[in-house]
Amino acid sequence: MCEQKNISYHKFPSVDQDSPIPLHVQVEKILRDMINDPEYQNGKFLPKEVEFSKRLGISRNTIRQATNRLVQEKLLIRKKGVGTKVAKKQVETKLSNWVSFSQEMHAQGIDFMNYEIKIYKSKADKEISEHLEINEGQEVFKLERLRGLDKGPFVYFISYFHPRIGITGKEDFKRHLYDILENDYHAIPTLSSEEIKAILANKLLSEKLGVDLNSAILQRKRVVYDPGNRPIEYNIGFYRADQFTYSIDIKR
Repeated sequence: MCEQKNISYHKFPSVDQDSPIPLHVQVEKILRDMINDPEYQNGKFLPKEVEFSKRLGISRNTIRQATNRLVQEKLLIRKKGVGTKVAKKQVETKLSNWVSFSQEMHAQGIDFMNYEIKIYKSKADKEISEHLEINEGQEVFKLERLRGLDKGPFVYFISYFHPRIGITGKEDFKRHLYDILENDYHAIPTLSSEEIKAILANKLLSEKLGVDLNSAILQRKRVVYDPGNRPIEYNIGFYRADQFTYSIDIKR
């Protein structure tokens, strides 16, 4: 049987028994932090359930419930009689060739420009709360990006992130967004549920995209989910209809 070293208790967090946050959710947060620890990413086994339960003063069933969630997300690998360790990153997607906007542009050899990048805290309205499955009025990070070519912007993105991810607002959003979510926060984008329709440009969109008021705009709403079908991001994209074509390949 593989030897498992004892965890360094001096840096091991605790759970709040009086918190309204369920214990298994608190344990899941602890485990996600451990997954980010280079020591565990390099192959060290996680502490055994009995160690966790004794240190936290909670039942082994609670530890197992949190661990099961991360095993289902393929962030942890558990082998009976051996132990639990961090899985090597392996992304599976239910959509062919689904990547972020910047990855799409780079794959096509298109050099785009970031005209504007802003991130700040915002309170979730009814629409955002329904898509992210959080309480209305809950605070979330809102990311705005205005992008295009050297002749001007042609897409305006607004993203809202689930508080569970842990976005701080200090990230470099010039990087690929889904690389940030996956590599920095172990939130793996797996499924994208999208809604596309034509709308008319209001004053804000006409100013952002440099089009006439009431011009045709392509609106794409996207909810991105992790392997456990939990929402990660709610994104709304506004595209200039005269500069952007959305194509879909369908196999019979």
